[in-house]
Amino acid sequence: MGLAATVIWRAHPRSQPTDEDYRLDIGNGQHLQILDCTAGDDRIAVAIVPLGLDGFDRIEAVRRFLSALHGRAIPPDTRLTRQQRIRLRRMLRAFDGHRAGATQQEIAQVILKIGPLDRDEWQASSARHTIKALLRDAHSMVAGGYRKLLRHRRQR
Repeated sequence: MGLAATVIWRAHPRSQPTDEDYRLDIGNGQHLQILDCTAGDDRIAVAIVPLGLDGFDRIEAVRRFLSALHGRAIPPDTRLTRQQRIRLRRMLRAFDGHRAGATQQEIAQVILKIGPLDRDEWQASSARHTIKALLRDAHSMVAGGYRKLLRHRRQR
């Protein structure tokens, strides 16, 4: 079992968990847990943050959550660049089009704003390869790869 730190919003020495705790399974044996504790007549919220390398990301997420909860300015989310967000949006649009039965060329016409191409032009088109890559990566994300979006890239 790994180490974990408990971040208490308002500390009280006799805080005890109540029946209103929230535990969300996020896969790979990991979970997000928010405890609703009582301290006398007061209720306090508690977040448990595992102290692994992902702890930095989780602490940032707790900070963003607290900012939203208390109506403060939410710090910017630095996990994805602008270019990554644009690509992810294109991936989802391509995936939705594919599931709706659109051909790859029809998807390219909408997402990449290209005109109709004959068969030979389409086969040689860079747009074809772009759409294939978007669909490949979208299928990977839908199959569980989306969890990578929750983490910052780390140097090895």
